[in-house]
Amino acid sequence: MAMKVALHTRGCPMNFAETSTLAGKFREQGYEQVKFNEKADIYVINTCTVTGNADKQSKKDIKKARNRNPEAKIVVVGCYAQLYSEKITGIEGVDLVLGNKEKFNILDYLNQYRKKEEPEIHTSDPNELVEYYPSYSLGDRTRSFLKVQDGCDYACTYCTIPLARGKSRNQSIENLVEEARIIAESGVKEIILTGINIGDFGKSDGATFPDLIKQLENVPGIERYRIASIEPNLLHEDIIRFVAQSEKFLPHFHIPLQSGSNAILAKMKRRYNREFFRDKVKQIKQHIPGAFVGVDVIVGFPGEDEEKFREAYEFLQNLDASFYHVFPYSKRPHTTAARMDGQVPAEEIKQRSQQLQMLAEKKSMMFYRQHLGEVRKVLFENHNQNGKIFGYTDNYIKVEKDYRPDLGGKIKKVALRRINHQGLVEGEIPG
Repeated sequence: MAMKVALHTRGCPMNFAETSTLAGKFREQGYEQVKFNEKADIYVINTCTVTGNADKQSKKDIKKARNRNPEAKIVVVGCYAQLYSEKITGIEGVDLVLGNKEKFNILDYLNQYRKKEEPEIHTSDPNELVEYYPSYSLGDRTRSFLKVQDGCDYACTYCTIPLARGKSRNQSIENLVEEARIIAESGVKEIILTGINIGDFGKSDGATFPDLIKQLENVPGIERYRIASIEPNLLHEDIIRFVAQSEKFLPHFHIPLQSGSNAILAKMKRRYNREFFRDKVKQIKQHIPGAFVGVDVIVGFPGEDEEKFREAYEFLQNLDASFYHVFPYSKRPHTTAARMDGQVPAEEIKQRSQQLQMLAEKKSMMFYRQHLGEVRKVLFENHNQNGKIFGYTDNYIKVEKDYRPDLGGKIKKVALRRINHQGLVEGEIPG
């Protein structure tokens, strides 16, 4: 009888791509993959540590796995495992902790492992995180995450990711095109390009991100590409122009701003000011008027007093963004920001976060309303959710329709008619 393995992912799209790669390794060795909420012989938890809340969620995942099968082996991998392995070994039930380099050899470690009283730790120094491990997700016929880059050479004062992921490096364009072909052969229509600092693509071989997307455009079978997240200073006009005329790269940009205050941006060691960011959004809208622009914002960074928050809020209010992803500042060990004066009280951060969440919802509704009456292409997902089926337009408007099995995994033209009480757009398929 085959051993059962369950895998669970926290964090960024790249983690999902890497978990899918790990799952493939288990299947190749004859393991049966089951859902994380089922009883398994091995539980693998791929963790995130970008915020304190991510750490807490990973701890909860470990506890859930232990409760489902106290005799199972519990393996914790990923960024939380890389940075805080000693903390993790103090959590009851953990057997094996693998860093971001070691997790790709997970089966070797498991084959040598015998359940002991003390968990094993295998992690590398951040300076040793130099190898590139290809990853892409399969299993969902609708879309796939394709990892094209790993690591980061930036030194933002709040961020531990360079410590967890190492220096910027990438897969060759030739290999990435081949991986996209494999994804296309599985029936997937949409690929999301993901990485830690995707616009920095090319550090390993001198290529550029525009070189990559021009080659991916020619892969048969893939009809849509999205760029997961790209730094504003690396989103050059030639990329925007390419997306504007592309038949496959969608009018959807996800750009981290982090603060609408220049003083806070400087303390964060971001590589631009708010005027540069505003002009970048204007540039997108000039070339692609209907583009979705999602923006990351951190609230409550050290030194953000009431005056700086109001300044940031007013900037965000006037910015032509489609949605804000709001992150309460989280004090991370080993960062410069954790040692800064002017730490903002948790209750104040919570109140400011709520204000920005309300602004984000207003921006989202404004963007949706702007496109009512249009006919746009929607890729529908493969799930019946209580009699409904959902999909996304090219410019990332979420559409709801009554479930029809023939729509799953298909791209259809949809007339966007109205916004329902859940804040989703309802539409009709012409003809």
